[in-house]
Amino acid sequence: MKRLFCGLGVAAVLVLGIALGSEMSAAAGKAIYDNPVEPKMTPDLNVGRLNYDRFCAACHGRTARGTDKGPTFISRIYHPGHHGDQAFFIAPKNGARAHHWPFGDMPKVEGVSKPMIINIIKYVRAMQKANGIF
Repeated sequence: MKRLFCGLGVAAVLVLGIALGSEMSAAAGKAIYDNPVEPKMTPDLNVGRLNYDRFCAACHGRTARGTDKGPTFISRIYHPGHHGDQAFFIAPKNGARAHHWPFGDMPKVEGVSKPMIINIIKYVRAMQKANGIF
């Protein structure tokens, strides 16, 4: 009897893992987000947008929409509950291994400073919020 319950527990975990994985894949949607809405810009967000445009837009697209080189940030994959601000801090400083999208590994970003990254994160989070990610 104990083996049966143990076996059922393992099966439940496997099914749950598959369901969550497919939900995350479906939630990711397309790598490019068409027609993103920009938030109401403040001086801080404008600084973030300028830094984003300088360091991130070539791959992740203007207004975080994505390109053929990198994914949109307007995706549930980048929701703060899945990729917190620390992930956005580490990626430009160290690079990031490809794990959600087929674009390949992200190289580290030369010349971006901690204050610039802080402002970029504020801009990306504002873009996500304006487009219903959280």
